[in-house]
Amino acid sequence: MTLITMERRDILTQIPMRKTRKMGVGVNQTLYRLRNMVQRCFNKLKNARRVATRFDKTAKSYLGFIDITSIRLWLRRLST
Repeated sequence: MTLITMERRDILTQIPMRKTRKMGVGVNQTLYRLRNMVQRCFNKLKNARRVATRFDKTAKSYLGFIDITSIRLWLRRLST
């Protein structure tokens, strides 16, 4: 998506541009940190093979396993 199209649609970038770029665009650091945190959480969830390959046939059992994996990650974080 080009910068002009993004401006027309009122989309704000959340990934900082390279320092060598001629025209810089401001980035909201708070939103960037939150985006990064969510992205890292999804990457950790995908480390569970069952979540990444989606072996479960129903949405209910898939979401249940995502809950179990999330709880496991949360408990691991609490124990450190």
